[in-house]
Amino acid sequence: MTDALPDAWPTEIRVHRDRRALTIAFEDGASFTLPAEYLRVESPSAEVQGHSPADRQIVAGKREVRIDEAIPVGNYAVRLIFDDGHSTGIYTWEILHRLGREQEERWTRYLQELASKNLSRDAAGSARRH
Repeated sequence: MTDALPDAWPTEIRVHRDRRALTIAFEDGASFTLPAEYLRVESPSAEVQGHSPADRQIVAGKREVRIDEAIPVGNYAVRLIFDDGHSTGIYTWEILHRLGREQEERWTRYLQELASKNLSRDAAGSARRH
């Protein structure tokens, strides 16, 4: 199943000065500001998503993660390099559009998954807060 969007072509991609978010605007008029933590925990990499839904990993402790670099991949995607060393996620325009559209639902699910596994958004050793 694919939900490729014919209008999912970016008109602007910008990493915020503090490196804590990425703003992306699309030709269809949609515009999203995606926090670095959200992008990191929803990375499309096999390391996070696995090779099947059952393999998906819950990534904890990324509240303070920042985007070090955004590297274009052809004319269809961007590779985000995070300051925790994660660099294998290729974010296609369609994936970024979907992450923007589904941000509220995905974030709520992520917080519920963390809580169910007694994990925290904070790095190990810091106070537990969601």
